[in-house]
Amino acid sequence: MRPLFIRWKGLGTIRRGRKRGVGQIELVARERLLVPRKSAASRSTAALILREMSTTYGRSPGGYLWAVLEPLAAIALLSFAFSLAFRAPSLGSSFPLFYATAYLPYMMFHDVASKTAQAIRFSRPLLNFHAVNWFDVILARFLLNTFTHLVVGTLVLGGMLVLLETRATPDMSVILIAACMSASLALGIGTLNAFLFLAFPAWERVWTIATRPLFIISGVFFLFEDLPADLARFLWFNPLFHVTGQMRSGFYAIYDATYVSAGFTFGIGIGTFLLGLLLLARHGDGIIHK
Repeated sequence: MRPLFIRWKGLGTIRRGRKRGVGQIELVARERLLVPRKSAASRSTAALILREMSTTYGRSPGGYLWAVLEPLAAIALLSFAFSLAFRAPSLGSSFPLFYATAYLPYMMFHDVASKTAQAIRFSRPLLNFHAVNWFDVILARFLLNTFTHLVVGTLVLGGMLVLLETRATPDMSVILIAACMSASLALGIGTLNAFLFLAFPAWERVWTIATRPLFIISGVFFLFEDLPADLARFLWFNPLFHVTGQMRSGFYAIYDATYVSAGFTFGIGIGTFLLGLLLLARHGDGIIHK
């Protein structure tokens, strides 16, 4: 008897032998081989995002409401304090908008980078499962916290534009670039620190102390143009200054932040991200499971 060749639902040609069920066995084997790895990775990432949502804000009274209230309280405090000392901010007429346009992208970097750096340690027990790897936990934490800050920033800044007399003219393309700059920098620094925190535990303490002045020297309180020339040349190498300058130029049409270099900021973000991936790929398994 001549063997039959059939085509089964686009999965290719299957040869059915004389014995009953050979075709079905071959089909099952091919179906398993054709299951894309991307689908499994996406399911793992989605599950990790849901776990992160429940553990971060799901167990606290108020939940995600605190994600909005915390920056609002900080901006209100800054606005009140500086309005007592100055008649008007360096740009525009609204203290809340001036500080929000720098505080929100700065906090986006700070919070996302910190949580990304702690992602592996936070989810280390789950890494014993074959379906979950270190890249999944880093990606899940980065995506959730970045999305959270984007939503919070939209609500806070959008509310200010509607409720306050800001006279701002938002340029969404410039604002989007600023958000991407902050996110890329957070992903790069966070991924590199995810390795360094595990390989050198003392580095986490050193990093915490070394980065405390960033809030002051990243342009939250003042403009780059207000600095003395020597200090400005030094602080130009702080990529967060480029982020805050880019964001403010997206809200104030009269402000031309000529010092901003998106390429410089993206370069640091991409470079540190690739370096972190390389180190984790080569040494991550040994450090994580030791």
